[in-house]
Amino acid sequence: MENFSGKTVFITGGSSGIGLAVAKALSQEGANIAIFARNKMRLAESLITIEQVKRRHGQRFAWYQCDVSDYTQVKKTFTQALRQFDGCDILINCAGRAYPRYFEDISIKQFEETMKINMFGVWNTCWFLVPHMKANGGYIVNTSSVAGLVGVFGYTDYSASKFAIIGFSEALKSELKRYNITVSVLCPPDTDTPGFAVENKTKPDETKEISKSAKLLTPDEVAVALVQGMKKKKFIILANFDSKLTWFVKRYAPWLVELIMNSQIMSIQKKKKKTKK
Repeated sequence: MENFSGKTVFITGGSSGIGLAVAKALSQEGANIAIFARNKMRLAESLITIEQVKRRHGQRFAWYQCDVSDYTQVKKTFTQALRQFDGCDILINCAGRAYPRYFEDISIKQFEETMKINMFGVWNTCWFLVPHMKANGGYIVNTSSVAGLVGVFGYTDYSASKFAIIGFSEALKSELKRYNITVSVLCPPDTDTPGFAVENKTKPDETKEISKSAKLLTPDEVAVALVQGMKKKKFIILANFDSKLTWFVKRYAPWLVELIMNSQIMSIQKKKKKTKK
């Protein structure tokens, strides 16, 4: 996937954050772009931005209102998009959300919604599009997170969904190789998106302390890393050095990651105890 010019790309969560940044980056590469999200107004506004940075005449663009956690909606809107664009070469799943809280404060409803949006949304789009990609090959990118590589305090439901995406993608990659369909997983760190601002409203103090040591990336930085990673057909795509280092240490010295995170957590918990006294 060295050349995106003329390729048709479907991007879920494409109206804001990383999804929008990826749509703009691939528009600049000459791709045809279809974005999917729930908010009509935001979709329409975002598509204008995506079109403005196009590389060439003849590129095609469209938006579709769709809740990817609902397979019925996915089937309806993706069928419409396939007809309009005469197929899909690349699927990039960026839809997702997080409400970090202490485990006991996460309701069953929140857990179900997190899994439906983050994991079921990926399953639904892949399940629908894979049969259409088999004839000509294609590329699928599922967005997980660094919190899908390392379990993070306060993100029990979120990490569960993001770990699931990596396992799903690894198995899918193995199955689809014979059809010339590449599968990658994007694992961004904390990124300055509208969703990140929402996360900060519910983050436990311990989670905030852990986040302090991580550099906050822009969506555009993540998009650049994704495009570069796709050109090299990397399976796990990481957006910066800190993320790569965290993944490396987690794989080869997991005790060290746990030691560092536990020290950050304990420092906050000690402060809380002193405050209570």
